[in-house]
Amino acid sequence: MSVPFTAAILPSRNEPATIAAVTTAADQATGEGAVIVHADSSDTPDTAARFAATLTRAGKIALTGLPRGKGAQILAALQHPELADAEAVLIADTDTRTPTPGLYRALLDQVHGGAAFAIADYPRYWDEANLTNHLARPLIAATTGLDVPQPLAGDLAISRRALDAVTRTAATLPPDLTQCVDGYGIDAFLLVTAAATGPVASVRTDVPKRHAASFPHLPVIFHQAVPVLLHLTAPRTPPPAPGLGSPSPYRTDDRVLTPDRLTAMLTMLRDLSSQPHRYDDGRPWPLPVADAWRAINSGAPPVEAAAELWPHYLHRVHGWLTRAQHLTARHRADQLAAAHVRLHTDLTSAGAST
Repeated sequence: MSVPFTAAILPSRNEPATIAAVTTAADQATGEGAVIVHADSSDTPDTAARFAATLTRAGKIALTGLPRGKGAQILAALQHPELADAEAVLIADTDTRTPTPGLYRALLDQVHGGAAFAIADYPRYWDEANLTNHLARPLIAATTGLDVPQPLAGDLAISRRALDAVTRTAATLPPDLTQCVDGYGIDAFLLVTAAATGPVASVRTDVPKRHAASFPHLPVIFHQAVPVLLHLTAPRTPPPAPGLGSPSPYRTDDRVLTPDRLTAMLTMLRDLSSQPHRYDDGRPWPLPVADAWRAINSGAPPVEAAAELWPHYLHRVHGWLTRAQHLTARHRADQLAAAHVRLHTDLTSAGAST
């Protein structure tokens, strides 16, 4: 019986300290006969040099000097002819400080077992994953019925059939959304596009992911990911709202933020809030998410709808960081779950459809 051909894609930008460990973990998960593609857009050759120096059983392909953007790098790697016959492709974040071969292998096993897409389910620290917890997860669940705990996790495996759908769909996007998918919008794009082709699996791990902080990049992540989320979920008909016991528990691990760090985060949010599109407290969170979703269905451009949502999101994150520092992990999870259900209920109430 032949062994399915497996590949891995490692998108990176200026990650010489972590690329070798991630490469080794991917090699252990894929093994002999596989191919590992390093898709690099670093400012210096250090990251590529570390990748080249890492011994692997799998074959290695180095793509350097790629246009900056996580999505652009991944899509460029997918076009490489040596990946044309891959039945499953692992994609792993290269800023991960503690990559786990067992997790990568489990993701690939899910795809080899019939899933179109498999993604890691990490617990996240209470101050992290704000886009996931407050917007991406509840919106995807409310519009598709697919409750993925960490839809933007970055460590995933995807099937050949789903990859073909990704390539076809990417080619049809308008220019403004192409720019989003070329950046941080790629994670939502891969998940929602793949979900239309087959089952989606989450692979749970109980160790929080340790990687470079994403909070400093909050504006660019939001403005690249949210238009994609709105565009792909808008055509969906929201399924019935979840009953008791739903959604799956949110996991918000404890850690202490120093007063200086928390103050810096809150100050950044306040500074960002001074920009155009001001917050209006007439619709408390998460109802502005439903408003943005409806706006897309009424013909608004996704980038414009995301811009209107931006001040509401900033207000939500500021309020969360202010309040949640005083809550237990259980209370935080309960509050996130309540907002999750509220969005779903609003979208399925009278007037949700257009």
